[in-house]
Amino acid sequence: QRSGLAQANTNLAKAQSDYDRVKPLAEIRAVSQAELDGAVAALDAAKASVDASEASLRLSQINLGYTRIASPITGVIGKSLAQTGEYVGQSPNPVILNTVSKTDSLKVEFFLTENDYLQLARQAIIENQQSDSRELPQPKIQLVLSDNSVFDYEGKFRFINREVDPTTGAILIQTIFPNPRGIVKPGQFAKVRITAPPRPNTIIVPQRAVREFQGQFSVFVLGDSSKVQERPIELGDAYRDYYVVRQGLSNGEQILLEGLLKVRSGQVIDPQMTVFESKVPE
Repeated sequence: QRSGLAQANTNLAKAQSDYDRVKPLAEIRAVSQAELDGAVAALDAAKASVDASEASLRLSQINLGYTRIASPITGVIGKSLAQTGEYVGQSPNPVILNTVSKTDSLKVEFFLTENDYLQLARQAIIENQQSDSRELPQPKIQLVLSDNSVFDYEGKFRFINREVDPTTGAILIQTIFPNPRGIVKPGQFAKVRITAPPRPNTIIVPQRAVREFQGQFSVFVLGDSSKVQERPIELGDAYRDYYVVRQGLSNGEQILLEGLLKVRSGQVIDPQMTVFESKVPE
């Protein structure tokens, strides 16, 4: 195509030269009008030939561009699904030649139960009310990999779905983690660990120590002279195999852990002190 354009430009130069030579001769009637008309026609044809050659060259350059494929993003490329010389775009060869993944950051999606979501949301509102910031505080978000190691970088909330899935009772959460060294690859599975901001002076009791009757909760509190007294309490969120107590207990009070069905309020017992150890791993 380039040689054709060069030939067209050569022909144009010759036609322009012939026209420039014939025109002044025609003005003094040294040549016939037919020769001038022929020179004009040849010049116009040469110009049209140049335009056609330039258009053909542009089309060839566009078609040549289709022979090279460039990724629109910088990332890691996978296995190519077609080799050089294969006809692609129709069955049986794939339309997608390859997949490039941007791995400098990770989008991790998971589902959070409705109760866990409410717990985080309430805690975020409480923390926001206690500070002057207009933004909700970010909890600590960690990624636990398949070998139980903790990823070096912490994540942030990127997206929280607008609704809870009524079939599962869970809400979709999307977080983003920096991945500058490209250690984590697309498609890996991991666990997301979310640590809410600490709540100072929070009282928790073992779930097995709490009695429930008609929606009311209570515990047996050990008083003076080893006398137990049933006391109503207001519960908050669940944590592992504990309940958070909002009201009804003070720090340092001792409660009954075993034999709840065998005692009654005001009874004197022979207590054996023990420290409850959670059976739920962190």
